[in-house]
Amino acid sequence: MTKEKPSADQLITTIISGIEEVKGKEITILDLREIENTVCDYFIVCEGTSNTQVNAIVNSIQKQVSKTLKDKPWHVEGEDNAEWVLMDYVNVVVHVFQKQVREYYDIESLWGDAKTTQIETSY
Repeated sequence: MTKEKPSADQLITTIISGIEEVKGKEITILDLREIENTVCDYFIVCEGTSNTQVNAIVNSIQKQVSKTLKDKPWHVEGEDNAEWVLMDYVNVVVHVFQKQVREYYDIESLWGDAKTTQIETSY
């Protein structure tokens, strides 16, 4: 019996909750579904102010998704230096950056055709 994968909407809601739990900043959702040949349906991009906060965001996301949806990332990379951590949940990929690294790579403009949603945070 195969386990039912959570929907992209469930995953996005839970991931954002994990980011907000540890005060991740500048949360953006890129909807890639209308773009041909993309690796996933959504990117979630956010930033932390230090290696410590980037790692805290990554850990919070993993904990929330595991607890709420009983799912875990297929692949995680970048945790060693914690400047840019990529978390691959197959149809949703999370990018957790430090501010200067996010500005340097500017992946939002690379995917300029994507529908973009900014998440308002209250902190």
